[in-house]
Amino acid sequence: MSSSDITIRRVRAEEWRRAKEIRLDALLDPVAAIAFLETHEQAAARPDEFWQDRTATAAAGSAMAQFVGEDADGRWLGTVNARVEHPGGPGALEGDVVEVEQTHVIAVYVRPEARGTGLAQDLLRAAREWSWSLTEPRIRRVRLFVHEDNVRAEALYVKAGFEHSGVVLAVPGAGTGREVELAVWRD
Repeated sequence: MSSSDITIRRVRAEEWRRAKEIRLDALLDPVAAIAFLETHEQAAARPDEFWQDRTATAAAGSAMAQFVGEDADGRWLGTVNARVEHPGGPGALEGDVVEVEQTHVIAVYVRPEARGTGLAQDLLRAAREWSWSLTEPRIRRVRLFVHEDNVRAEALYVKAGFEHSGVVLAVPGAGTGREVELAVWRD
């Protein structure tokens, strides 16, 4: 399998059950504890209305987008979300400061059988292209956070063009370690 066999597209509102399924699968991944800020149990307990609203928001408009990588049989092999953040608005983590119009890439996940195919790069590219396509607001940078112990994900993000910004924040809640910000600025 290669990424050329996979279609990257924006999620559709009626696909909320599939969006929920891939999120729950991601939260069962062995590195989920350092890759995501919620547990499988927390996500599984959310009502259907949460998933419906989240997917509808990610399917249309300019506040958030979710992209999926879909194989020829219609199976979702990966996903990524990007959410718009405004200066002065709430940041992703405690102590985070949003200084420019930006998008925040979150919930990056590729199923084990599709890893190493280039799918993650394609999903990140889709999130960046969507970000740069926005005109109101005009996005100046795309950023993400990665746990300091998630070296595989960090290497992926650097390969995708993200650079260390110098921002390092504590993992929220009872988590241990630190989250490292990586960003790419608009040309």
